Amino acid sequence: MNIKKFILKKNTSKKIFTPGPSSLSEENILGLEPCFGRNDNSYKKIEKFVIKKIKNISGQKNVAYLQGSASLALEIAIHNFIYGRVLLVNTGVYSDRLFYMMKNFSKSRFNKKLKKIEKIDWRKISQVKKKYDWVISCVTETSIGLKIPISELYKLKKKTNSKLFLDATASIGLEKDHRLGNLMCFSSCKGLFGLTGASFICYNEKPKNKISSFYFDINSHLNHRMTGPYHIIGSLYYVLKKYDQFKHSVQVNKKKFLNKFGNLSPYPIKNQPLICTHITKKIFKKNSNTILYKPRSKLKGSIVCHLGEVHLKKKSKGNIINNIRV
Repeated sequence: MNIKKFILKKNTSKKIFTPGPSSLSEENILGLEPCFGRNDNSYKKIEKFVIKKIKNISGQKNVAYLQGSASLALEIAIHNFIYGRVLLVNTGVYSDRLFYMMKNFSKSRFNKKLKKIEKIDWRKISQVKKKYDWVISCVTETSIGLKIPISELYKLKKKTNSKLFLDATASIGLEKDHRLGNLMCFSSCKGLFGLTGASFICYNEKPKNKISSFYFDINSHLNHRMTGPYHIIGSLYYVLKKYDQFKHSVQVNKKKFLNKFGNLSPYPIKNQPLICTHITKKIFKKNSNTILYKPRSKLKGSIVCHLGEVHLKKKSKGNIINNIRV
């Protein structure tokens, strides 16, 4: 079986409406090869290209990559960068996860500088008057299908004289203005359209915290002191060469879904993320091989994600939504 037939069979056997990983692409497979992080010139060429593209997408000068989920990258970033007074924008499940990470860090032997953590509901950020060292927010909260425009978070950053830390797990590449953040984390398998298994910490200014841990010290990852996500970097190589074509598929699917069910969404367009849509009605699948998204929140209605035809690139028509009904 050749690669094209293999990809067709896999994507035909399962129709996904989940927020990542996306459908399997031929480019994911083509990027895989035997590789090693040191003294492997072929791999170094792949890595150099991928990291340069990620710098461009994130708008940041520095990238640390590691094996593991975006949650791991977020926790390592908290340990190395976050200090002083922190304001967390409360959006739901994933902001709660950030709060839990910071509370644990504030009590740990590693913490020397994190002093206070406050929360504000995402609907009330215009009411904030205090000054902070850091504002932290999940840009796209897939658990409720919500996006906070980064431009609004940037205004909050300027108003509070703070730095901006973005959980960009479900927004990177898909939403604009990530360059306005000072620090962000995300994984390989959502808006980057790679395979699962790698995560990234992107930033402009070097971290100030000193961490007496081998794995939680970001320098261990920057200096490649352990095995990196080499095959996942490879899975991104050909995808990022055609990145706009893959993103086009998500845009087509979002538009077609909104044309059909957009009147059921509780959010205005500015709070609609590209990766998914929240509607107030229950979605049902028409076929047994259809995988619906089960969010971690106790949400009324449904969330439908738009990564299921990514492998089709410019040929996407949004026909995958014919597999679901309200």
